[in-house]
Amino acid sequence: MTINQTWNAGTLVARCEADGEFRIAARFWTGGLRLEIGATTVAMTVTDGVPRASDPGVGAPGVVTLSGGEAVWASLLAARPPRFFNDIFNLIGPGHLTLRADPVVHAQYYPAVMRALELLRPADPGVAVAPTTTGRSGTFDSPVGRYVHLDLEGQDYRVYFEEAGEGIPVLLQHTAGCHGSQWRHLFECRAITDHFRLIAYDLPFHGKSLPPVGPRWWAEDYNLTAGFLRSVPVALAGALGLEQPVFMGCSVGGLLALDLALHHPEVFRAVISLEGALNIEGDLKALSALWHPQVSNEYKARAMNALMSPTSPEAFRKETSQVYAAGWPPAFLGDLHYYLADYDLRETASKIDTGKVAVHILSGEYDASGTIEHGQAAHAAIAGSTWTGMTGVGHFPMSENPEAFIGYLLPVLEQIRAQPGSPRP
Repeated sequence: MTINQTWNAGTLVARCEADGEFRIAARFWTGGLRLEIGATTVAMTVTDGVPRASDPGVGAPGVVTLSGGEAVWASLLAARPPRFFNDIFNLIGPGHLTLRADPVVHAQYYPAVMRALELLRPADPGVAVAPTTTGRSGTFDSPVGRYVHLDLEGQDYRVYFEEAGEGIPVLLQHTAGCHGSQWRHLFECRAITDHFRLIAYDLPFHGKSLPPVGPRWWAEDYNLTAGFLRSVPVALAGALGLEQPVFMGCSVGGLLALDLALHHPEVFRAVISLEGALNIEGDLKALSALWHPQVSNEYKARAMNALMSPTSPEAFRKETSQVYAAGWPPAFLGDLHYYLADYDLRETASKIDTGKVAVHILSGEYDASGTIEHGQAAHAAIAGSTWTGMTGVGHFPMSENPEAFIGYLLPVLEQIRAQPGSPRP
């Protein structure tokens, strides 16, 4: 292949200098960036966040070097990168990209590095545009929030939730390290709320659900366990007097949906698993930078962009990342204990009885974690389940591209309404 002529130091520096997102992400960075594209090197030196076209040298302090074959770079720097090639987070490893950098420096300036790479891409006219807010000043959005006390494993927890709509109750579980605001777009969809009572809650230690008073939680590692996580929606359904609610969760919540179908089929009429799987393989130790004291929440926020579709509206992708940046730092890594270590339904998923609890699985095209393949494997293991692949969305369908997601969700909700015994207001 021929090297793209825009892949040069002059273009890279000029675009970085003119870009506000890069300037903010690169603040205090002294070192540089080297892109080894086959036999060609594109490099810039960065001094206190200011780039210039010169090679800082391999292994110099603060320098991040990425090397790979021309074919990998062509996919990564395409206007619309193919599945899993939209971010270096998915590519660092054998056969794709080699990273040479101090691990802490890489984590600190990964947002700046990724923004620099984005600036080398041609514009993609197919990226969706988020609708602007049309509500007049003083108007209210639909959900109303309040707290409820739940007894979870013998301890009192004050749990925050928001709700809107009427009809069949639906409990909504957010992703790891996040909170219930991810579901805000569904609350404003009358096609949903005319028939379903949506209830989005924040897990303890997340969002507005504060830690419990009594235990010295600050002196212990936070690790989300399967038993505790399952207890939250079950206790909430009981406390709110919900009669056979639906459960819908994404990522950690998507795994939890299948977990609940196995362990608590008597509680729920249906579960909707977004980005679900039978098992997610991963090394928690390899993710330690998520809670390194010299690495801010910007790292995990930017890493979430690696799991989103590049065609989802930029404003909603950035909003999804911002919610991650606002979380308690240990929460994300601690939630991944359930996601990567505690959860495994490979040997037990076949025991799920979809005659007792309906199971619906939806998987985003660009999700590099709970992949389409993971969702298909779960569907194959659970007799009577349904599976849908969602084109043009990633790991956070409800927040990164709500319009596309709602189009996939409504047929599933209609199936649930059509279940015997379901009310049809």
